[in-house]
Amino acid sequence: MDVAVFPADHSESLASALMAAGIKTERVTDLESEFPGDAGALVVELGNEPLRRLRMLEALSVESPVPVLAVIDATQLTMVEAAVGITDFLMAPPDYAELRLRVRRLTHAAGTDEVHHFKDLELNVLTYQASLAGRPIDLTYMEYELLRFFIEHQGRVWSREQLLSKVWGYEYYGGARTVDVHVRRLRAKLGEERASWITTVRSVGYRFG
Repeated sequence: MDVAVFPADHSESLASALMAAGIKTERVTDLESEFPGDAGALVVELGNEPLRRLRMLEALSVESPVPVLAVIDATQLTMVEAAVGITDFLMAPPDYAELRLRVRRLTHAAGTDEVHHFKDLELNVLTYQASLAGRPIDLTYMEYELLRFFIEHQGRVWSREQLLSKVWGYEYYGGARTVDVHVRRLRAKLGEERASWITTVRSVGYRFG
């Protein structure tokens, strides 16, 4: 996921959340002259200049259809609800998992479901729904993220450390056991016939498919 971030000197809490979420960013100092046209979304921190930045977003919405995620505090909620040019908003300080989810939804085409398939398993990336043979399965957020990652990277062996970095984020310190626990839960939810989709590679990690 590639996004533009405004202002360039955004807060440390937002910078940390973006890094932990594994989101590639390009800093923007001027929305009128520097906005990168290939960015999938724009993340804007309203900060201590909310009205000025909302006016800039309104002007931008006329020129560009890029989806905008605003990071706000509680005092800015009312003005954001009535604002033009904001697609979604997130309360500060942002949680990296929620930030990743919101950005992923924004970077997909509006109204278009992106569905991943593996045999009789189906994952809808936008709605975060999963089903097996047409029947819904109940997954936690991180179980879903791990399964999605596996489906998108079939056949390759991933170490526990790599999975922690790619799925949980660069600043997650839960340890390798976190991966093992989630794999065990996924296998249980996939059922006995499909649990072998996730293969344990001894002394290395896991492979899907």
